[in-house]
Amino acid sequence: MTHNIYSEITPELKRLADIAEQSCQIDPKLYVEMDVKRGLRDLSGKGVLAGLTNISDVRANIIKDDKLIPIDGELFYRGYNVRDLIKGFTEDGRLGYEEITYLLLFNKLPNPAELKEFCELLAFYRTLPTYFVRDVIMKAPSKDMMNTLARSVLMLYPYDDNPNDISIPNVLRQCLQLIGQFPLLSVYGYQAYMHYHYGKSLYIHSPKPELSTAENILRLLRPNKKYTPLEAKILDVALVLHMEHGGGNNSAFTTHVVSSSGTDTYSVIAAALGSLKGPRHGGANIKVVEMMEDLKNTVKDHKDEEAVAAYLKALLHKEVFDKQGLIYGMGHAVYSLSDPREQIFKSFVEKLAEEKNLEDEFKLYSLVERLAPEIIAKERKIYKGVCCNVDFYSGFVYKSLNLPKELYTPIFAVARIAGWSAHRIEELSNNGKIIRPAYKPVCKDAVYHPMSERI
Repeated sequence: MTHNIYSEITPELKRLADIAEQSCQIDPKLYVEMDVKRGLRDLSGKGVLAGLTNISDVRANIIKDDKLIPIDGELFYRGYNVRDLIKGFTEDGRLGYEEITYLLLFNKLPNPAELKEFCELLAFYRTLPTYFVRDVIMKAPSKDMMNTLARSVLMLYPYDDNPNDISIPNVLRQCLQLIGQFPLLSVYGYQAYMHYHYGKSLYIHSPKPELSTAENILRLLRPNKKYTPLEAKILDVALVLHMEHGGGNNSAFTTHVVSSSGTDTYSVIAAALGSLKGPRHGGANIKVVEMMEDLKNTVKDHKDEEAVAAYLKALLHKEVFDKQGLIYGMGHAVYSLSDPREQIFKSFVEKLAEEKNLEDEFKLYSLVERLAPEIIAKERKIYKGVCCNVDFYSGFVYKSLNLPKELYTPIFAVARIAGWSAHRIEELSNNGKIIRPAYKPVCKDAVYHPMSERI
């Protein structure tokens, strides 16, 4: 690989960066003194009320005797408990992503005729413009698939005859196209990356209209296009659990903020992808898998609870893995006692582990799930409970499905595009004002000095 001078951090650049960082630092005490909610959350983790939504609800506490009481977490899509939704379509032997996407967009569960029509519409949109794969996806493939996905979304703009029309019919059309296209953009981008960077065989399979989103992802990705019913079922459940999580999560809030400016759909979804890419949001499941691999390499006996606990303590003390002081997959901005998505997912994960002969690894994950909250509570001053979140097991599932790590977060995006679409339509339907929160300046007035007087 040739040396890239534009990627080099020179000593002079490092010196300037140190100056920039120091000039931007704000005394943490000021946030308390001025009652500023960092991250739009107070010390107890309660979010600042910034909007209203009719799309989903995340419940983690109740008010009793004027006190906030933590409860086991619950997640609702359009008023329906996600537990009931997943139980409903899995017990009927259906895959549910398309059905729940319909619910998020139209605020009702579809009847058989409506679902059939909707699936046919998504299948129609599950294609890309002529030569798009050759002219966009195959050109300069990035090593980061979220970057590839965001670029592809932005490059769909010039192929749209009405890209700037933000009327609801046109935005719905754009959103449905993106929902159908996301699996193709993600998988094709990965295949191009592996071919051009690593010389792997290039597979560009066509989707089948009669297959679901989950089935098509597995078909597009695998050289032989084969998958088991259980694999498709669990990937479908993963998509449903990840497709929406309230208006306050970072990428949904990004969708509202950028939509409020009146910009086009492609710019909005690209911005949401940039949010989801971050390791504190959608990228957390990759960190979980990498952390668990490091644990397995560091701890010889994976059944030794004391050794595993010692490793987890070392994580918190920034002594092992990435030395960030975090146990990935533990803790959530809202949930404190339990994450309902993790609880639902775990029952399916255990079945997949049995099919893939990964029972021992599943037991290690379960051990970390049990030990980590106790260790965090002892080692850290926390204002609310710490529970295992959905990212903890989603990485394990994707690994069990032999999905490449590069696609973990894009698959999260394939799910979440449904929620983003609903939030974009909700913002455009209800609010004519640009979202602009207040920031308190803490800089002091300065006296201007001419160039000749500066040291």
